[in-house]
Amino acid sequence: MSLFQYDFMLRALVGALIIGLAAPALGIYLVQRRLALIGDGIGHVALTGVGAGLLFQKSPVIMAVIAATLGAIVIELIRERGRTSGDLALALLFYGGIAGGVVLVGLSDSTSANLNAYLFGALTTTSRDDLVTIAVLGVAVLAAMIALRPALFAVCHDEEYARVSGLPVRTLNLLLAVTTAITVTIAMRAVGVLLISALMVVPVATAQQVTRGFRGTMAMAMALGLFAAGAGIWMAAVADTAPGASVVVLAIASFIVVTLLAAGWRRLRRERPVPAPAPEPHEVVLRGS
Repeated sequence: MSLFQYDFMLRALVGALIIGLAAPALGIYLVQRRLALIGDGIGHVALTGVGAGLLFQKSPVIMAVIAATLGAIVIELIRERGRTSGDLALALLFYGGIAGGVVLVGLSDSTSANLNAYLFGALTTTSRDDLVTIAVLGVAVLAAMIALRPALFAVCHDEEYARVSGLPVRTLNLLLAVTTAITVTIAMRAVGVLLISALMVVPVATAQQVTRGFRGTMAMAMALGLFAAGAGIWMAAVADTAPGASVVVLAIASFIVVTLLAAGWRRLRRERPVPAPAPEPHEVVLRGS
């Protein structure tokens, strides 16, 4: 009897597949900008929103979206200033976010199980309303990342060139910050705030081992994210493991396998003898004269 005949497993699978597509589609821009770990920081800030929602009996997801969005905008404005003190400000924001979340959850009537669900994910408890929220926000993020790919790539590759070209650099940067916050919030139900960055970054890092070009890397990263999400939920159902951790473990396993295969292929190509080029006809005549 298949576990996927149950509604909660189907909701978990659909939610994981949506996140598996959206997270790498956004993550490739973060990797391009060398902001691979920003998901962790925004996830810490989102936890404060979760704690506020539990304390004031509001929707934790909505409160997390608000907190993560505000935190992402602050992070982007600090990054834009480009001062050395920005690193310290980011560290204070990240650590303050997770500390504030733990304190607020402690002040509410919620148990530690509720906090663990957001720290490590609890995809099998996804309700129909949660799934609708994940689907709407995930599709919106995915559509924005694909539709605005040329402009976002230009901004991530060279901001000065993009600005000279007439692109709205600040608007695009803020768009990336807001979509990162949204992706972190919806992925929080799948893998938890402690593992969010893995789903954004690891499929991209894996695709970079074997692809050339931004478009090919993005397509393969999304395919790998889809595979890790679907296979991770299946493994969790069969082996009774945590869904979020299973998804991340499979993503990292894919990275290791692809990296080893790519290294072996490159070594094989280096060791393969290259045939000498055939002599031109006039060279044969000169040697025979």
